[in-house]
Amino acid sequence: MENIIFEGELKNGQPIHMHKLTPEQLPEILSLQEQVIQALEVKERLQPLTEDEFRFILEGNGEMIGVYADGKMIAWRAMLVPDNDHEGLGRDVGVPEEEIGKVIYQEISAVSPEWRGFSLQTIMGSVLMDRVDAERYRYVCSTVMPGNIPSLKDKFRHGLEVRALKEKYGGKLRYVFMKDLQAPEQERTESREIPMDDIAAQQALLADGWVGTAMAEGGNGWFVRYER
Repeated sequence: MENIIFEGELKNGQPIHMHKLTPEQLPEILSLQEQVIQALEVKERLQPLTEDEFRFILEGNGEMIGVYADGKMIAWRAMLVPDNDHEGLGRDVGVPEEEIGKVIYQEISAVSPEWRGFSLQTIMGSVLMDRVDAERYRYVCSTVMPGNIPSLKDKFRHGLEVRALKEKYGGKLRYVFMKDLQAPEQERTESREIPMDDIAAQQALLADGWVGTAMAEGGNGWFVRYER
């Protein structure tokens, strides 16, 4: 397979290769997605993509990368160039209408249940973020279900911030994240930590101009840090 964009090894010494995926890999992509869904205790944590949605990305509307070990796909991750912000994420977080064409989505990722614990989601995310054309795209948006701790950690690790908390995808509650690739670093002077399960308190802060910047585990569960 060609299109190698990264080579390295995992902490157990396993060599891996990362490739830019094409429509030829669709059967592998769909198979791995199904493995991940079947292994989830809470199926709602993942908003799976259809074959047509994958094909849309693979045919030039974004980018997908796959990680291979011993010739087998063990993980993949996608970035999607939306059709006029079709999921509304840019508008959810206040991107001006004249800038909507500069929105790109950090999309779904999948890691084989056998290969969890090797930071593959983070590695793929770093590679994809480095490959974003910052002259063409300014706003990286994404959604995560409250309680999906690995994916929430991943978003914060890549510098995305919570800008909204609302129902998406037919009534499913989601954090809406955004990173402005051109924004100067902001100095924020106020900080509050809110329990992740206190949805109303978080929504009130977001409506008042606060943004979620980090998360931490306390004695009573997970908290989200909000700043302004």
